[in-house]
Amino acid sequence: MEQNNNLTAQQSLQIISETFNNSRKGILRNSAKYFMLWGALLTVTSLVVYLLWHFTGKPQWNFLWFAMPAIGYPAAALLGRSDAAVPQNEVSKMLSSVWGVFGAFAVTLSAIAVALVPMNVSLIIVILFGLAECVSGALLKNWPITICGFLLGIGGAVVAMLVKSEAQLLIFTLAGILLLVTGFIMKLQYK
Repeated sequence: MEQNNNLTAQQSLQIISETFNNSRKGILRNSAKYFMLWGALLTVTSLVVYLLWHFTGKPQWNFLWFAMPAIGYPAAALLGRSDAAVPQNEVSKMLSSVWGVFGAFAVTLSAIAVALVPMNVSLIIVILFGLAECVSGALLKNWPITICGFLLGIGGAVVAMLVKSEAQLLIFTLAGILLLVTGFIMKLQYK
């Protein structure tokens, strides 16, 4: 008697759903430390740039922002060596794309603002940052990430429009704190 090894459509969907959820949880578990790393770097960098600009009156201290990726990417690579293997899937690829596009826009717009057309870079970057975090939360079906991204994008935009001095940089201190909190929540949720 021949045994039928074919899965029903319902069984196939169940396996796909379980695989997706396990992968999503693995991504969230591994991502907590990156949220905390970038949150700490963002908090420290924004405070240092703000304080130096505030006390010297020189906006050139904004060039220190470029030190953040120079420190962050190698630190993230070191952290990534100990990650549990989570197979690449469409969600992880989309997340990488979302943050890659955010980074490309942030760096390009900052360079344009410095070299060509003065603009309120803080306003633009905080909106993009909040949007990238919201999209990440939606892709991962994680409300803390989505809510923190929304609060950052909308709240940061309002502050950036109301505050006209170097104090705008404190938006990014808030952003760093929100990333730290989000990473901490993720770490607790997905031990």
